[in-house]
Amino acid sequence: MVTDMHGIKRTKAATALTGLFLDLFRLNNLVITSGDRLVAELGLTSARWQVLGTIVAADRPQPVAWLARDMGANRQNVQRIANDLAEEGLLAFKPNPHHRRAQLVVLTDAGKEAFDAAMRLQAPWVNGLSEGIEVGELETTHSVVKALRRKLEGEAEEQA
Repeated sequence: MVTDMHGIKRTKAATALTGLFLDLFRLNNLVITSGDRLVAELGLTSARWQVLGTIVAADRPQPVAWLARDMGANRQNVQRIANDLAEEGLLAFKPNPHHRRAQLVVLTDAGKEAFDAAMRLQAPWVNGLSEGIEVGELETTHSVVKALRRKLEGEAEEQA
């Protein structure tokens, strides 16, 4: 056990995880800022790009609530972004045969072009960013992040 300056006791693993979380917060902010810069010339932001990418990654058209779930994001925020993207002609809402009010979200041709253009910009950026980092280290980090995400998702389901 480690006791911090406030007298709070944590295990060594919990102390290490707390440090990791703080760095993940900083990293998240840096990734978003870098992503915003990267796709700004396309009229996108990281948030818009993420919504487009989630639509592309889905195996079929989905309602906004499902996209938000897949992103781990707030449905209302995703709805706002989807509405903006629809106004710009990058996505469209289609009738959902299973739910009258929850329309399905699909990319338009312009949306596919914007996403593809963003990915062409992302490739050299991520290639440079990953330079000098061992693939095994990245895979281990990814495994740890996924394990933590699953635990937190399990907690959220238990509380719902």
